[in-house]
Amino acid sequence: MTRPYHLLAIETSCDETSVAVVRNGGEVLSNVVSSQIDTHRRFGGVVPEIASRKHVESVTVILEEAVAKAGVSLGDIDAVAVTQGPGLVGALLVGVVAAKSLSLALDVPLIGTHHIAGHIYANRLVGEIEYPALALVVSGGHTELVLLASEGRFQIIGRTRDDAVGEAYDKVARALSLPYPGGPHIDRLAQEAREEIELPRAWLEPDCYDFSFSGLKSAVLAEINRANMKGEPIRAAALARGFQESVIDVVTAKAMKAAAEYGVRQLLLCGGVAANRGLRERLSALCAEAALPLLVPPLSLCTDNAAMIAAAADLKWRRGEFGTLDLKAEPQLSLEDWSVSH
Repeated sequence: MTRPYHLLAIETSCDETSVAVVRNGGEVLSNVVSSQIDTHRRFGGVVPEIASRKHVESVTVILEEAVAKAGVSLGDIDAVAVTQGPGLVGALLVGVVAAKSLSLALDVPLIGTHHIAGHIYANRLVGEIEYPALALVVSGGHTELVLLASEGRFQIIGRTRDDAVGEAYDKVARALSLPYPGGPHIDRLAQEAREEIELPRAWLEPDCYDFSFSGLKSAVLAEINRANMKGEPIRAAALARGFQESVIDVVTAKAMKAAAEYGVRQLLLCGGVAANRGLRERLSALCAEAALPLLVPPLSLCTDNAAMIAAAADLKWRRGEFGTLDLKAEPQLSLEDWSVSH
């Protein structure tokens, strides 16, 4: 019988310090996440220098906790994976240095991993992925449609031209005087709203799978300014509903159209904004109507975490595609270039 293998993964791309131990690519033994949200909330967004310092303070403690919770020893670790990019360069560096040090000390392979590949393969931790598949990536810094013709091969067929969905949510929330991060608050208000302020949809060119949310954000600000100039109360819930409906209409319509055009067998929802209730419900209904299987990770695997990094790193582990100790943090790392070799 083949001995089980254990990947230890480190994620420090933004404002979560996370370490996980995953057995055989799919069994999560531990997934410890330390969030910095409370630290950054008073600034209304992530401050890169503060994020880096917090990672330095936390990473060793989180690593020890993850190994203890997994019920394994460091001697059981077969490889160390780390988010190499994209992300904040200072934050990435903390994880990369920690991973290289551990890899060297344990004399095990090092696997540099792509953050968005992690979000996509978080779905592998909840079910089998059937190829070809289409991933709708919606997070704080990314909004993309990614075609997976086969395992570990990524082709971006649509991306945002300006703000990512998560950034748009945070900016609209700030304009409505809602706390950071804005996504959950906008989602809650939208669900509670009894009326909707109709806002524009940015479809862009015909047959285009790119996204744009800057005009929608400007439309929200214009509505707030109009109310202020007239001395009227700002209808926050109605605005949140209109904003969320516009976002959901565009991203789900483009995802379903691409799924049909490319003949995929499965749709994957990925990224922090995948926790949005309105988006989940709409996409579930559309996929059921189209008889298209939908995979969505649980909320704990939607936001940044190290278990998803281990799931993506497993693609490279099984193919023996390892990094070296001169591995560098790459804030603009290309997803397509990170694809596995065949």
